[in-house]
Amino acid sequence: MSGVNEIRSTFLDYFAKAGHTVVPSSSLVPKNDPTLMFTNAGMVQFKNVFTGVEKRPYVTATSSQKCVRAGGKHNDLDNVGYTARHHTFFEMLGNFSFGDYFKEQAITLAWGLITKELGLKPDRLLVTVYADDDEAAGLWRKIAGFGDDKIIRIGTSDNFWQMGDTGPCGPCSEIFIDQGPALQGGPPGSPDEDGDRFLEFWNLVFMQYEQLRPGERNPLPRPSIDTGMGLERIAAILQGVHSNYDTDLFRALIDAVAHVLSRGPDASNVASYRVIADHLRSVSFLIADGVLPSNEGRGYVLRRIMRRAMRHLELLGAREPVMFRLVPTLVREMGQAFPELVRAEALISETLRLEETRFRKTLERGLAILDTESRGLTKGQNLSGETAFTLYDTYGFPLDLTQDALKARGIGVDTGAFDMAMTRQKQAARAAWKGSGEAATETVWFDIRERNGASEFLGYEAEETEAVATALLREGAEVETLKASESGLALFNQTPFYAESGGQVGDTGTITGPGLTARVTATEKKLGDLFVHHVTVEQGALTTGATVVLTVDHARRSAIRANHSATHLLHEALRQVLGDHVAQKGSLVAPERLRFDISHPKPIEPEELRKVEEIANAVLLQNQPVVTRLMAVDEAIESGARALFGEKYGDEVRVVSMGKPVDDEGTVVEKGRLTDFSIELCGGTHVVRTGDIGQITVLGESAVGAGVRRIEAMTGHGARRHRAEESRTLSHLAGLLKAPVGDVPERLAALIEDRRRLERELTDTRKKLAMSGGSAQAGGGDDGTREVAGVKLMARVVEGVEMRDLKSLADEGKTRLGSGIVAIVGVAPDGKAGLVVGVTEDLTERYDAVGLVRAGAGHLGGKGGGGRRDMAQAGGPNGAGASAALEAIVEALNAA
Repeated sequence: MSGVNEIRSTFLDYFAKAGHTVVPSSSLVPKNDPTLMFTNAGMVQFKNVFTGVEKRPYVTATSSQKCVRAGGKHNDLDNVGYTARHHTFFEMLGNFSFGDYFKEQAITLAWGLITKELGLKPDRLLVTVYADDDEAAGLWRKIAGFGDDKIIRIGTSDNFWQMGDTGPCGPCSEIFIDQGPALQGGPPGSPDEDGDRFLEFWNLVFMQYEQLRPGERNPLPRPSIDTGMGLERIAAILQGVHSNYDTDLFRALIDAVAHVLSRGPDASNVASYRVIADHLRSVSFLIADGVLPSNEGRGYVLRRIMRRAMRHLELLGAREPVMFRLVPTLVREMGQAFPELVRAEALISETLRLEETRFRKTLERGLAILDTESRGLTKGQNLSGETAFTLYDTYGFPLDLTQDALKARGIGVDTGAFDMAMTRQKQAARAAWKGSGEAATETVWFDIRERNGASEFLGYEAEETEAVATALLREGAEVETLKASESGLALFNQTPFYAESGGQVGDTGTITGPGLTARVTATEKKLGDLFVHHVTVEQGALTTGATVVLTVDHARRSAIRANHSATHLLHEALRQVLGDHVAQKGSLVAPERLRFDISHPKPIEPEELRKVEEIANAVLLQNQPVVTRLMAVDEAIESGARALFGEKYGDEVRVVSMGKPVDDEGTVVEKGRLTDFSIELCGGTHVVRTGDIGQITVLGESAVGAGVRRIEAMTGHGARRHRAEESRTLSHLAGLLKAPVGDVPERLAALIEDRRRLERELTDTRKKLAMSGGSAQAGGGDDGTREVAGVKLMARVVEGVEMRDLKSLADEGKTRLGSGIVAIVGVAPDGKAGLVVGVTEDLTERYDAVGLVRAGAGHLGGKGGGGRRDMAQAGGPNGAGASAALEAIVEALNAA
């Protein structure tokens, strides 16, 4: 028993037999701690249980929690691949007691697992305890039979855990293994403790105090246990290897990398293979938990991890996207323990393929920028640290890649300035980071839920019900009464009002009672099952304990239901037309319209959208009942129901099914073992029959991020009015064109082509006029040509020419000269100017267009300029300096 999957199962089974509830890993996006970017420890999902603001139906638990440390406070990214045990993604095995057992049972369970179940020899083990924790030291002597030489007292924060400056805290006891004298290092607490010989692999935290303020703490009334053991680390120990990257799981991933590259690792490049294997895990699990690449927040960190892995693939010789080809191996190795990997495999693969394709383009662009910025540097000089940081931060260039690219020319990098820029960026990122996931919930909501229980939602079947007001809040504090003209929050024992979630907006409506009229303006959800109504009292008073009637705005709810059901039909139609990689990434279901985002790597073609709309409406016209079932989540997914990535599901879920499968022409067909067109896990409200939607009209699609497209649509009366307005607009156009409606597209296309032809002719005429004399620089011939420093120079000031056409004028001038230099200043009507310098190919060894254009740019009020040795351009606000700019170029040629 030493495989990673077997070790995980053994750990969880051991504690399950000891009465612990096996709790699945929570998402990598924390749901109860907005201060964290990613879940980074096993106890994160139990934080509110430890602090006492949340209760669970169990008092002991065990889990294998997936964790990421690659951003924010906990960031191991730069060490990954170069050390034996640093990872961006890792699993934390843990057992937890919430006021049940304490030190003795925790030590007994730990000792039994590691010596009996895992088979570690006691003579290789030793432990640390906090310096004054005599109780833990005595228990280790009693349970493990350790002498004092095996129990090391540590008086630093390494052996005392705190959740924060205040709150639960307590001493720790860490378990170490002696890996033998072949490795360097001494026991913990010794001068050479940083060596690899003595390896800590399990930390037992004895949570027994509450820190009130620095220097003051009180004993907790119900001490608790929180332990953490890295799965990768214990696997390395049991498999007899000294690096986590030599365990069975990482060997499989590294072998997959070697296979796609057709070459294996050696001493010079093994770190790259390790980086790729590690990063493959973190990016795949993050995508499976709903994170997509972006330029901020979690998506930014994901992109940085991706690009670091892709850069190492580039160093290993990959010349095309290959990282996505590694996903099946990861799914095979870890998919059984984490089924979300299996469900998200297509999205993970497509996201990686698209991101690697993009990165290869930015790599090429970054190298070109580096060449431009370093062109004026000579051996022994340094590239600006700010430039190096821009390449790192904007183009994904690590500092060492910039250094490697410049090394052959003997040019260094100002690393001090780079580090300063990096520090500023980190400070700005920390200041901007506000966390995400579910927003932090005030303690008041936990108090209310503890006192009154969850809200009972009756809105699937009813739009009106009697209810008792259980809590009222005004300006964040609980009150007994909300009076006329006052606004606040209201909770009831039961409600027909749907609370905003899953993309569907919350209901609005009224609250009535004897002498009472109040309006509900929004409904939201707290703690997952508290329905909070935003209310304004119009007449009378709303008082806790009062029985009232809650009535949902029926017309608004009906429109929302139609749009939500249409979202399901469109989602499945998109999968049918575009492919199985399509997954919904967020939505808004409102009464006026619907929109939702899907994973798709490119714009959706008009013909594809037309086909999607036709399929969805064909299912709508079947007028089939919309069927909702309550099922166990695993059973639901096994039955074929679609689960939305990033959504949090409980043990039981609502499964919404609608329509019969159809082909691309809308004809009903058999679809394998599935008898329904759309099957999704969904807690929203829906129409009774598909025909109740009325009509679905797709308004269009657009890009919202890398690999994400947004679909917008309307239903019912809104869709009908939209189509009618389009029809009126089309008829109006036909009247203007004096053509039948059917001929409008062809007639418009002809008019547009005529306009383009006229614009081209006008542009050509202006260019010919500009180059035909009359605006040449003084001192030259009719076309502004003269000889300067032994070469022909055509220098001209032109007007009435678009700035974008200056390059083509310069190319024409180079053709006329055959050999020479062309400098053209274009002056716009608003007084701004553009400058282009072209150098014929035979002279580019002697003259650099970039340097010449920069010589003239200053007279135009511009800064710098850029391009290639044969063609460069600049601009500025001062067209009056056109002649001076050309004379500056003449001077530069004379001085060359």
